[in-house]
Amino acid sequence: MALIGTPIQPFKVDAYKEGKFVTVSDADVKGKWSIFFFYPADFTFVCPTELEDLADNYETFKKLGVEVYSVSTDTHFSHKAWHDSSPAIGKINYYMLGDPNHVLATNFQVLRAGQGLADRGTFVVDPEGVIQLIEITSEGVGRNAVELLRKVKAAQYIAAHPGEVCPAKWEEGEETLAPSLDLVGKI
Repeated sequence: MALIGTPIQPFKVDAYKEGKFVTVSDADVKGKWSIFFFYPADFTFVCPTELEDLADNYETFKKLGVEVYSVSTDTHFSHKAWHDSSPAIGKINYYMLGDPNHVLATNFQVLRAGQGLADRGTFVVDPEGVIQLIEITSEGVGRNAVELLRKVKAAQYIAAHPGEVCPAKWEEGEETLAPSLDLVGKI
């Protein structure tokens, strides 16, 4: 995965959001923090638990200036049908991007060869459209929105404070580190 620090590639896809079909492109992502949250397929098992967890935390993401884009290789029509039929998915107010042509899954390198499905991939993209964080999990391992929030806050902090880094388990308001020769061997 050589995508860290690289700009997202151009795309234009159809999406479902809050009862409407909309088009989303790479131009819409620029200027704000974004999360691309890939999952294998609609109407499955772990996926709705993850997407519901994101929905439960969506307002907190928005307060941080972060937009959420869930992505599967299903169509935007399938997303609407799932949204209308599942209590968990019915909570979603963020964008549900359809990627039936595999443009996004290919651009973000999460397309499963020969299957047409995306891996569980999370990408945090900064306002310049540059990928700052990547997390890929196996099929049966669900992700945690609260941990993702922590990582987004850390990415935003280091973007706003050049020369500082966030140590393991860093939480907002805790001390950071300023890498220097003086710290070598003292941590």
